[in-house]
Amino acid sequence: MALISSVLGGGRRSNIFDPISLDIWDPFEGFPFSTTLANVPNTARETSAFVSTRIDWKETPEAHVFKADLPGLKKEEVKVEVEEGRVLKISGERTKEQEEKNDKWHRVERSSGKFLRRFRLPENAKMDQVKATMENGVLTVRVPKEEVKKPEVKAIEISG
Repeated sequence: MALISSVLGGGRRSNIFDPISLDIWDPFEGFPFSTTLANVPNTARETSAFVSTRIDWKETPEAHVFKADLPGLKKEEVKVEVEEGRVLKISGERTKEQEEKNDKWHRVERSSGKFLRRFRLPENAKMDQVKATMENGVLTVRVPKEEVKKPEVKAIEISG
């Protein structure tokens, strides 16, 4: 996460010999030809930081269940949508904490920005019955499955 803090403009470490600090030191920072992350616009850096929200997807006999750890987010800051073609879309945004003039940050490791994940669901998903709940920072999305119809087997009498 310290990598993210340096990418997000969390500042350079004050001591390059600090064994706990894992921030990246950029020897070319400030050079006109530099193509480092320091030159990437703020919005792009913030968006890329939180984009890799980890989501578990398990399939039970009754449903597809998605779980995402979204600590600190309220349900109003998260969207769960169904798109054409059986696509489940989970998105949201964590806003950056407001800085006061007298504040001195020592480390910024929590990510902020937007996230977006899409999942194409199989044919058996009932996209019109999707349910989502959020409890203790964990988003749970449940997509019921259609019952698998067992093929009807008809015995044929053999004559002769």
